[in-house]
Amino acid sequence: MIGCVNQRVKPRRCPRFLLDNSMLFYYSGTMLDGIKIFSSDSVWRQILSDFGATVPDSPDGADVNFDLLNIHLPASALDIKTAIQDVLDGDRLIIRNIFGHDIHLPAIQARIVIMLYKSGGMSGNDLRVALGYAPDATTHVVDTAIYQLRRTFGREFIQNNGGIYKIGKL
Repeated sequence: MIGCVNQRVKPRRCPRFLLDNSMLFYYSGTMLDGIKIFSSDSVWRQILSDFGATVPDSPDGADVNFDLLNIHLPASALDIKTAIQDVLDGDRLIIRNIFGHDIHLPAIQARIVIMLYKSGGMSGNDLRVALGYAPDATTHVVDTAIYQLRRTFGREFIQNNGGIYKIGKL
């Protein structure tokens, strides 16, 4: 239901809330489903949650850091979604740049590739924390995702030198 935007007349079946006591804001409650978005502002955290986003308590592991988007009021739901989508599209361009063409990876694998590319390399603990896991977590999700990336794209794709994971060659 993308058509629900910042209006004075309530669109049908669109949730709403009052923002800054001056603007009635209508939105689609599912427009950001499946996206992890961090914001330090409690009002924006509630708005993003109402949009359907998962709102973690820290920017580590988030797909988007909303605080860095510099969205100013008044902003429509479409303005907000466009700013978030621009960040996500930038990540898709990184994937295209690495592989030379568009490719669909499972979310955890894509996040690992993007984080390693952007950072230039990360330790296993830093990578787990950046993905939202405790550094001493007993989960093998990250290790399994790296194994699957290596199995699919070759052992040299994700390299581990001295405990630091880096993007290698295809």
